[in-house]
Amino acid sequence: MAKFAKPAKQALSAIRQVQRSGNLKSVGTGRNYHQALTRAAEYASSERVPGGLHGLSREEAIRFLETRSQVVGQKTLDLDRQAVQGFLRSIGKLQPPERLPVIRSEHAQALQSRAYTKEQVRRIASHQREANALATEIAYAAGLRAHELITLQPAKERRADSRPARNEKFLGRSGRRYVVIGKGGLTREVLLPTDLAERLETLRLEMAVVVADRGVYYKQHYKLPGGHSWSQSVTAASQRALGWSTGAHGLRHTYAQQRMVELQSKGLLRSEALETVSQELGHFRPEITEIYLR
Repeated sequence: MAKFAKPAKQALSAIRQVQRSGNLKSVGTGRNYHQALTRAAEYASSERVPGGLHGLSREEAIRFLETRSQVVGQKTLDLDRQAVQGFLRSIGKLQPPERLPVIRSEHAQALQSRAYTKEQVRRIASHQREANALATEIAYAAGLRAHELITLQPAKERRADSRPARNEKFLGRSGRRYVVIGKGGLTREVLLPTDLAERLETLRLEMAVVVADRGVYYKQHYKLPGGHSWSQSVTAASQRALGWSTGAHGLRHTYAQQRMVELQSKGLLRSEALETVSQELGHFRPEITEIYLR
């Protein structure tokens, strides 16, 4: 098995490469980039990326940023992206003006949000207009992020990206399979209960349209609310129905907690259930899902 230098040494080598390319503006920036690239090298090591930090592809870099988005704030995440982007450009794996996508941090949302009960979700939906209520029910049933609602598409029409998945994924649930596009463009399979799928199909567009949400463009196949506007609807409806709100992200907490109970009742060990739920939610490490179980 090939052995590579420790992450900090890999990062130092990468910084020198960036300096030679002329993409490093100051000593302070160099220190910040070194920290960011050390984290990227640690990720490459944990994921057994051939070549270590220097072996990172654009796709692996995006997965690194997605992982970081669960545990750091937006400012740190943006710095990580700039450092990795500068490094990939310096070794010819990104050609200007090509950039790494801007990925939104979920860290603050995850820390602040808490799960709703099933009855509370029902009450929230009852205080929304019909289309927003359906979006809420779907997000709750499949553990979707706000922008992922926009990207729903039948699984038979688009193949999910190849990622490790346990056989127990969706164990104990039935319905129709769809795909959504998550962070950094990762396409994963989700499962919708049949009744929700049938209601969703009544909103099918004859031709897909391109919509923008928080500066990012998505192709939409259903006239279903999603993104920031739907998220605001959930918050407002929750305030009316419950007198408080933990935001739309609380629906993902609810999904995670309910699935853990379901899977463990089927005989899975906690660690096995946690890994399965992590894959269903589109996380990259089970320990990230732990935040959703508080």
